Amino acid sequence: MESGRKVAFITGVARGQGRAHAVKLASRGMDIIGLDICEDIESMDYPNATEDDLRATVKAVEAAGGAIVAEKGDVRSYDDLRRVLDHGVERFGRVDVLLANAGIIRLSPGGDRDRTWTDVIDVNLTGVWRTIEVVLPAIRAGERGGSIVITSSVAGLKGGANDKAGGQAYTAAKRGLVGLMQVLANEYAGERIRVNTIHPTGVLSGMTLNPVMEELHAQAAKGEQNPISQMRNALPIDILRAEDIANAVAWLVSDEAAYITGIQLPLDAGFAVR
Repeated sequence: MESGRKVAFITGVARGQGRAHAVKLASRGMDIIGLDICEDIESMDYPNATEDDLRATVKAVEAAGGAIVAEKGDVRSYDDLRRVLDHGVERFGRVDVLLANAGIIRLSPGGDRDRTWTDVIDVNLTGVWRTIEVVLPAIRAGERGGSIVITSSVAGLKGGANDKAGGQAYTAAKRGLVGLMQVLANEYAGERIRVNTIHPTGVLSGMTLNPVMEELHAQAAKGEQNPISQMRNALPIDILRAEDIANAVAWLVSDEAAYITGIQLPLDAGFAVR
């Protein structure tokens, strides 16, 4: 049975920005369908979220007043995406918002370069496309319009020097998302389905709070050149909170932003103007 409440489908929901989005939208009266891989990817150099993290998201969403269907799933898998969507639609009857948020990065040396490139592209670009392929028909079926927000990065606006396959793939994928967004924004504007990208600077999350990133930050603090040393925000803010991004996204998917589509929204403390 269809609920009168709007419903958001969110990937990478177990922690970080995905959890913050879910909690914020729940506090604004939405219900949530979410998935997260909840297992590590061998080519990456940090741990992904866990099933315990996913359960914590469920509790946080419920505490904020929302209902949630949250399951383990990989954005690279059509079967996983369809399973979670079907379970969510069975419970809530609709989808109005899609936040294609799941992403990975590797900035450290080592590992198989080709495997690293392939995994980053598969999750960050192809995984987003597959998520939209699966979820967009459910939004269109409601004939109420809708909103898709794709999480890109400041790397999707401005590329920095990087000889690591992971960093190169990350930038290529995040820039590719802009092209995908623009095509979709044009294609579905007539159905009042808005499509935008957001471009955060560094954000506190499991992706940035881990031993590998700590070492890169320590090297940058010593004056060594690496991808972190190039991350300079114009404002005196070293790193943002996931809630900062969620606040902006909650506005972007709301009726207050009903006229906004096809934009690249920097949430970057001025990084893009440096």
